[in-house]
Amino acid sequence: MGTIEARLAELGITLPQAAAPVANYVAYVLGRDTLVISGQLALGADGKLDSAHRGKLGADVSGDAGRAAARNCAVNVLAQAKAALGDLDRIERCVRLGGFINAAPDFTDLALIMNGASDLMVEVLGDKGRHARSTVGVASLPLGCAVEVEALFSVRP
Repeated sequence: MGTIEARLAELGITLPQAAAPVANYVAYVLGRDTLVISGQLALGADGKLDSAHRGKLGADVSGDAGRAAARNCAVNVLAQAKAALGDLDRIERCVRLGGFINAAPDFTDLALIMNGASDLMVEVLGDKGRHARSTVGVASLPLGCAVEVEALFSVRP
């Protein structure tokens, strides 16, 4: 067990099976020293979307549930990274996270919701988890999910 997987175990996090793409795209692209992870939804370990993570922030979904959804997305990002790399210790840095928040038109606490994903990356990766980030509010997401997160990592070959 590598350092990152040991940290996940210490936090009580078991990575789920990486989700298969649901349309005409790939789940990740691995370059020589970069790994791009396609947007991940807040699916639980059972591969299903919890009803608390379905709907719009500022309407159907509470802030706490939104942050939990973002955290689930980040767990799924790491599951994709594991599928791509085999060994999570090949991650040198989380360079960027992109967050999409399914939000009511007047909901403005987008950054606070996305902190659920950002905080997890730092909890798991330490300083290597500190990243640049964009967070945008959107009118809709697949399956009615409250949050979707994509990622860019620098990796060892």
